[in-house]
Amino acid sequence: MKQSSIIDTQHFGFLLIEGFSILPFASAIEALRSANRHSGENLYSWTLLSPEGGLVTASSGVACRSDMPVRACDKLDAVIVCGGVDAHVFDNRQTLAWLRLLARQGAKMGAVSLGSYILARAGLLNGVRCTIHWENLAGFQEDYPQLNVTEELFEIDANRFTCSGGTAALDMMMSMIAKDHGRELATKIAENYIHERIRDQHDHQRMNLRTRLNISHPKLLNVIEMMQQNLEDPLPRSKLAAMSGLSTRQLERLFRKYLNRTPTRYYLELRLAKARSLLNQTSLSILDIAMASGFVSASHFSKCYREQFNRKPRDERQQIA
Repeated sequence: MKQSSIIDTQHFGFLLIEGFSILPFASAIEALRSANRHSGENLYSWTLLSPEGGLVTASSGVACRSDMPVRACDKLDAVIVCGGVDAHVFDNRQTLAWLRLLARQGAKMGAVSLGSYILARAGLLNGVRCTIHWENLAGFQEDYPQLNVTEELFEIDANRFTCSGGTAALDMMMSMIAKDHGRELATKIAENYIHERIRDQHDHQRMNLRTRLNISHPKLLNVIEMMQQNLEDPLPRSKLAAMSGLSTRQLERLFRKYLNRTPTRYYLELRLAKARSLLNQTSLSILDIAMASGFVSASHFSKCYREQFNRKPRDERQQIA
């Protein structure tokens, strides 16, 4: 490790957006605090920022007082945008301009959870890999089709870093700390927080299908995975069966036995779940959402949606508004 006399303290700014997710924010800032503690050096410092200053309320209802508004801070080594459920509609032009200014000055730009939406809106994720929470992945890709969006746990690409949220922020920060100050320090931080290992960026965001569905039948899991990968252009049941080495009758039996529904019904529910996410997270038209979810018409989509969720897509969107 570098000697304390030549260590430059990195100054982070945590930009708190109303409704931010508190777990990834806490995970990120605690990683920096622990790095200072275990190194015995002032490796990192931080300032809490918000668009207007004052109190910012997290999605949990916990209020945090920011140290200053963004307009009062003109120099940082890195910024971490902490977003929440409404990050996709955030459009504070002063804040977006401030982010662009710091990026031009050479600051590293990062985001946890849905903060990726805000960096994308500021035009700061073009040309780099980025990620976001799996629940918002489809909507984010629809809103920003030009971006290189991945399903990784976190992404560190050049001077941009983004993560999926939750405890993934801890893994991302420990990876950055390991790069700056060595693996040994990062390992001490992980042990301090009872984190059995520092997850790699390629670790999955979600539990694997076997664990999540409590199903171990390999051919059935293969079919479900193919369904998830082909929501916009659904595969025929016969093709799903053939590609998994099953007859259509065997496929029907497996779905009935393990999931208590037909393959067609299960596939439809997956597509409707995607549609619901798009309704919640994007401003796409209902027709565009229908097409993105594998429906041939808005009317057919609306009928299926109403049967599944007991409301029309239009009513869903009005309730969100």
